[in-house]
Parts: sequence; C-alpha cells; structure tokens
Amino acid sequence: MRSVQSIKKEMDQKSNSSYSIKHDAIANEKENKQALAIRSRKQSKAFSIALSPGKQIAMNAFMMYMSGRNLNIFSISILSSAILSPIKGIMNVSNAFRSCEDPDGKIDLTSSKALFILMNLVWLGVGLYKMATMKLLPLTSADWEKYVVWKHVMETSSIPPV
Repeated sequence: MRSVQSIKKEMDQKSNSSYSIKHDAIANEKENKQALAIRSRKQSKAFSIALSPGKQIAMNAFMMYMSGRNLNIFSISILSSAILSPIKGIMNVSNAFRSCEDPDGKIDLTSSKALFILMNLVWLGVGLYKMATMKLLPLTSADWEKYVVWKHVMETSSIPPV
C-alpha cells in the first residue's frame, strides 16, 4: 500500500512540474509575441519617418512653382527653407530615429536611415534646381570670369592681320 502511495506522489510531482514547464513555455511564447509585435511597430514607424521628407518634397515643389522665377522675399524664403530643411534633416538623422531604437539592438534601422537620407538629398536637389532656374547658382562660364587670368599684351602692331 505504501508503494502505491509513493508512486502516486511521484506521479503528482512529475505532473505538477510538467504543468509548470508548460505554463512557463506559454508565458515565454506570449512575451515573444509581444516583443515581436513591438519590434514590428517600431520598424513600421521608422519606415514612416523615413518617408516623411517625401511628403514635404511635393509640398515644397508646389510652393516653389507658385513663387515663380523672380527674386522677391517670398521666393527667397521658400528657397531657403527648401535648402536648409534637408540639410538639418540629414544632420539630425539619429535624433529622428531615436524613438524607434531598440535597447536590445534587434531592430535594423540602417535601411530606414538610408531612405531618409536619400529623400532629403532628393529634396535638396529640388531646391538646388530651383536655385539654378533663378540664376542663383554659378553654372555658366560668365559667372566665373573674374577668376580667369587674362594675358597682358606687351606690344601692339599697327599692321592689320591678313
């Protein structure tokens, strides 16, 4: 009789331990799912931050189109924001993605950061194109003529060339 009771106790202990192992496995699985969900939300947020300069490109391009090619306060103001904003964005890439960083380092933000920098460079290109159409960039040889060293002629002749 004693042997039957001892066997029952051993079986109860084994079933309780297996229950706790199963319970721990289920809890770990739920934690992993939550961590995975948080990581995927942070990744999607990083991607939306990376695409945010694209929305500003369209708005600024329209504003630059509406400002025309004349030099006035309005067009220079819009043009300066189109040049300075992407430069500030490129300089502050790490601050822009700080909310998406994971302390474990499991979230890869390099592709999002690269896309963010690319969009800002496109925005900067649009601003530089507008500067070129307003003739504010020195692109022609006439813009650089003061740097050309002219050869001084020592003598002149009164005989016309043939």
